[in-house]
Amino acid sequence: MTLFNELKPSLEEAVEIHQGRKAASRITRFEIADVKSIRDSLQVSQAEFAKALGSSIDTIKSWESRRRNPTGLAAKVLAIIQDNSEFYQALSRH
Repeated sequence: MTLFNELKPSLEEAVEIHQGRKAASRITRFEIADVKSIRDSLQVSQAEFAKALGSSIDTIKSWESRRRNPTGLAAKVLAIIQDNSEFYQALSRH
């Protein structure tokens, strides 16, 4: 069986959902982190925050201005930092 044949039923279902002929079985929503608020609560500069996250200052600026949104591991790390500032302190030491 080819990969396309394995994916075809899912694609057909996606089209039905998009066209309103079928309801989605589940909807996943992700809360987008307010990076500026998180950084401000930690009282650190954009440069310090970028260094701790292994990111660039430009990335931090684009997240804060909402031009881009953190995704994947970055989104998860930010959620953990938001709930536990000690996690940020541990990151900044490494």
